[in-house]
Amino acid sequence: MSLSPEFAEHLRDLFAGLGPVATRRMFGGAGLFVGDAMFGLVFDDVLFLKADDALASDLQEAGSEPFTYRRQSRERSLGFWRLPESALDDPEEALAWARRALVPAEAAAVKKRARKARRQAAS
Repeated sequence: MSLSPEFAEHLRDLFAGLGPVATRRMFGGAGLFVGDAMFGLVFDDVLFLKADDALASDLQEAGSEPFTYRRQSRERSLGFWRLPESALDDPEEALAWARRALVPAEAAAVKKRARKARRQAAS
């Protein structure tokens, strides 16, 4: 299973300062959402955060790595970076990273809503 119930509960507690956090199964893993903004991606109980260039750089400096997968013999990335291990046991650190991840997540959600509205208007 890609997201155990125990880890899901831990993440909801960890990110309670963001407001209600929902989980949805997707891509063989699970997404973490605040509203319609997907700020986290979980695979096998490993959390990755949505990152813009600045956040990705800071996460890399903290020892993080990007989420990647192989498709058609090419490595691909979705713009998510692993939450540093130290943050899993430090709610303040985890919340600080997650708040930064919400910025690109909300921007992506705005773009998705606009695309959906254009498709609906065209039909």
